[in-house]
Amino acid sequence: MKNKIDELLKKKEKAKLGGGQEKIDSQHAKGKLSARERVELLVDEGSFEEIDIFVKHRASDFGLNKQHFAGDGVITGFAKIDGRPIALYSQDFTVFGGSLSEAHAEKIVKIMDTAMKLGIPIIGLNDSGGARIQEGVVSLGGYADIFLRNTLASGVVPQISVILGPCAGGAVYSPAITDFVFMVKNSSYMFVTGPNVVKTVTHEEVSFEDLGGAETHASKSGVAHFIFDNEVETLLNVRRLINFLPLNFRDKCPELDFNFKSIKREEKFNDIIPDNPNKPYDMKKIIELLVDQNDFFEVHSGFAENIIVGFAKMGGMSIGIIANQPEVLAGVLDINASVKSARFVRFCDAFNIPLLVLEDVPGFLPGTEQEWGGIIRHGAKLLYAFAEATVPKITLITRKAYGGAYDVMNSKHIRGDFNYAWPSAEIAVMGPKGAVEIIFKKEIANSPNPDEELDNKLAEYIEKFANPYIAAERGYIDEIIDPADSRIKLIKTFQLLKTKVDNNPKKKHGNIPL
Repeated sequence: MKNKIDELLKKKEKAKLGGGQEKIDSQHAKGKLSARERVELLVDEGSFEEIDIFVKHRASDFGLNKQHFAGDGVITGFAKIDGRPIALYSQDFTVFGGSLSEAHAEKIVKIMDTAMKLGIPIIGLNDSGGARIQEGVVSLGGYADIFLRNTLASGVVPQISVILGPCAGGAVYSPAITDFVFMVKNSSYMFVTGPNVVKTVTHEEVSFEDLGGAETHASKSGVAHFIFDNEVETLLNVRRLINFLPLNFRDKCPELDFNFKSIKREEKFNDIIPDNPNKPYDMKKIIELLVDQNDFFEVHSGFAENIIVGFAKMGGMSIGIIANQPEVLAGVLDINASVKSARFVRFCDAFNIPLLVLEDVPGFLPGTEQEWGGIIRHGAKLLYAFAEATVPKITLITRKAYGGAYDVMNSKHIRGDFNYAWPSAEIAVMGPKGAVEIIFKKEIANSPNPDEELDNKLAEYIEKFANPYIAAERGYIDEIIDPADSRIKLIKTFQLLKTKVDNNPKKKHGNIPL
């Protein structure tokens, strides 16, 4: 038996070298970690349990029968992050460039199927040259097998994709279906077709970085939710994200011990909103004062910056935050902001994460570019997402809530549970100036001093309508609160909503305006 055990250990040690030490050194020379080093960095020390370490491909064409590596270019198994279980796979670029074969795909599919049964998150560390060309359609079928599991797992367990090298062609669609995509600056690439194909077809000259680099996908396409400077920082932030999430749709988010007696009034809130309603301010200052330990984990920070989304703890509870950002485009809703926030709302609703909406929105962005781009359809996605969501939903209006955007941003009318406002809130069909120019058009035009008449009517309108009191009289606002009490009020309300139960009508599924 000892000889057999020694043989087993030797085979495992050889398998752990992947394509060999020389290729591992090549990875290091590029500033990249090996597939196993990434796993060790991501998970709790000593927690990784590998499966299918000896799997090999079964192809024989184009000389593949003479090239066999145990594991076939992907490491799969189970581990823990801060003591909580996860399933993972890590593609090994040292073996056939991490390319996906039939056997490689089967390993990933097995890990995904098992994760679904266990009800635990799936984390994929992607570093692959794409489908293994030598295997032809079999490798393409392997991708489709993975896509199907991604789709079936959506809303059942959290799925996180970490791009740590190239991800091209059909390979990009697995990360695209998952919940969150992480990328690394200057070493991660995602594109359907590479620069050479682009040049051939469209005659455009474009670099790998400009076409599909981390910065491009974080700011222009919105494909990447998070980007970081290096692999270490990226993997540590994957750990951070996991700590806000439940293991599955039936599970509860990890809740931290919290001393409720420690909550105090915060007078700094009173100094954030400018006296001039047209002057911008940074909504992130309000978020940081509201959340526990000023710790806000922003998602999509470089994309559609006129709206802010991300995770935090309030009273020890995980919550998702959606907030207009007056510093960017005055906080208007446009196509990208609507899609970004709708996706986030639906994720939180799928995994029972309560929502906090911080509202200061002057409306939807006007213009032909937005209308022709489908702002009606895209804006409806956010409306649909909020209306469909059954998790606890709280809205706090800090300043403007105008027009249809008031309705869309989790108003009482689409099942907002508790809707609060600061005294600075303005809830109306449109801004005071636009409203006055329409309502009093004739009076202003016929006045001997139109400018003075406009100012008088504007002052009258502001006094009567640019406030939260009419909405409060109707019950559309549950309470107008002193800003200094905001953190206390919101934490108490989230605690109250812990027992909330709400349901949608029975159906196969709705038809969100995609």
